[in-house]
Amino acid sequence: MTRAPYDASLGEVLWAVIPLSNESGTELVDPLIVSDKLVAAAEEVVGVRAVPLNRTLQAMHALDMKGVQTPEQVRQLASAMGVDGIILGTITSYDPYDPPTIGMSLALYARTSAMDSRDSGTTLDPRTLSAAPTETQSPRALLSDRPTAVVSANLNARDHGVLTALRTYAEGRHDPVSSLGWKRYTASMDLYTQFAAQHLVAALVEQEHQRLAPLAIAEDPPTP
Repeated sequence: MTRAPYDASLGEVLWAVIPLSNESGTELVDPLIVSDKLVAAAEEVVGVRAVPLNRTLQAMHALDMKGVQTPEQVRQLASAMGVDGIILGTITSYDPYDPPTIGMSLALYARTSAMDSRDSGTTLDPRTLSAAPTETQSPRALLSDRPTAVVSANLNARDHGVLTALRTYAEGRHDPVSSLGWKRYTASMDLYTQFAAQHLVAALVEQEHQRLAPLAIAEDPPTP
């Protein structure tokens, strides 16, 4: 189980995933499906809530955004949606045939006043996102100019390290009755994409742990 490093007393932080761009060189991949897998993976992180992808698409439509490419656009979207973090990224490779391959590059833009232990504000109720996207305006939703975490991986199922990570992920998830066992994750591109999304989101969260570790030490120095 992946756990976010943020102050739990302040409630869960809220993330959104911008639909990924496709730079894989193939039209076999549906970027919206992969993006939705990232939303699901973010929802599995303890301490994080994720806005449904259709809400992000609605907000982009309301702002007349066909895509999000600049930090200014990221901040504008985050402000309109009232979120604490936004994941922006690309699909860099995609091959659905066994053994499958998928590559992604992701960046997390964060409202650091919320996503560290120093914020004393209140947490936005995700239910407010049922309103029109442009109705949720919050001065607390200003994001940093640069991403707080960046990850990139090319997950080729031929790679021993990738298979080891896949087996770990599949423990407790695969159907024990199935003759394929954990290998059904390599036989199904949908399941393999699910694994890849969880793997990349966990890597983003790990970078957030590393970013916030010095702050935690500074705020709570060891007793002499």
